[in-house]
Amino acid sequence: MRESLRIEIAGAGIGGLSAAALLHDGGHKVRIWDQFDAPGPVGSGLVIQPVGLNVLDAIGIGHDARSRGAPITRMRGHEADHGRPVLDVRYDAGAPGRTGLGIHRAALFDLLWQACRVRGIPVETGALATGRDGTRLCFADGRLSDAGDLIVDATGVGSPLSPLVSRPLPYGAIWGNVDWPETALPRDELRQCYRAADRMIGVLPLGRPDGGAERAALFWSLRHDRVAAWRKTPLADWRAEATALWPEVAPFIAQITDHGDMSLALYSHGTLRKPYSDGIVHIGDAAHRASPQLGQGANMALLDAQALALAIRHADGQDPLALYAAARRWHVRVYQLFSRVFTPQYQSDSKILPWLRDRALFPLSQVPPLPRVLGALVSGTMLPPVASLTRR
Repeated sequence: MRESLRIEIAGAGIGGLSAAALLHDGGHKVRIWDQFDAPGPVGSGLVIQPVGLNVLDAIGIGHDARSRGAPITRMRGHEADHGRPVLDVRYDAGAPGRTGLGIHRAALFDLLWQACRVRGIPVETGALATGRDGTRLCFADGRLSDAGDLIVDATGVGSPLSPLVSRPLPYGAIWGNVDWPETALPRDELRQCYRAADRMIGVLPLGRPDGGAERAALFWSLRHDRVAAWRKTPLADWRAEATALWPEVAPFIAQITDHGDMSLALYSHGTLRKPYSDGIVHIGDAAHRASPQLGQGANMALLDAQALALAIRHADGQDPLALYAAARRWHVRVYQLFSRVFTPQYQSDSKILPWLRDRALFPLSQVPPLPRVLGALVSGTMLPPVASLTRR
């Protein structure tokens, strides 16, 4: 690959926009393609972990992201029937001052979008990618992109460009955005309440996404085969069930007045052994997918974008796509493993796993040095995310 590349990016989500900004800053000619007619995000709130915040700093939007989101210092969960704690992870365990960031997806999208616009990166809209012809993207309307040096597949779940076959998980979640009400819940903690592993409700502070009122993301665990039934159930019945499970969430739940206020997120597990082939590289959900239990989804996309830009910069005659894959391999694999282990404890029909979680695993997690280990796990620093490249 030449020093300056012509790169076509499919997908204008978190991964695609981040890759565009970082690759542009590396001196490459970048163009973004997306199926939307007008720019906009899909989804609700998310957590940017410390490793992801480092990438936003590299793009130059870290300060603005922090001003529009909410610092998250702790993740806590309790069991509904007896109120006993079953999750308590502090970000600053072993690393004073470390925090995550709760942020609305729209706020993060807007910052990344503006970062690309300021850089003058061209964006082609209404372009639904259906495949490729070498290094040319093919679109549903018959268009073809120019032949470049590389395609970056950032089209996410269901990518038409990726060979990844993932395993659907039985549980997903419905998400809604509400104003932060008068409540005793702390504004710097992700809070969750569980009954066994088949009921979970949570609240994530989102700060001030548009500079106005403080907001929160409300989420409710739900089996994907029960979504249709939930939509047919009177909303008052669901509000009563959720409030009975966790009374403190009542002022959040009261703001949901229509089933349409909640959007569905489905989850799956899967990882490409080789996230690239001739002329194309896959990042984010097009390369690997996992449940959100560790809050790593957006971070993985940000880290992939960073790793790709660094790999091309430091290739020095080596295959940059192989360098990218090697740099991300173990970080992705370890977090996929932990996600597989933790997910059934919080989202499943098992009766045994939540019993072990509450009475054995949680007490053990509070014994040193495990609080420090768990703090590193959620922060994304259990393994260096792009170690082989940042050392160059």
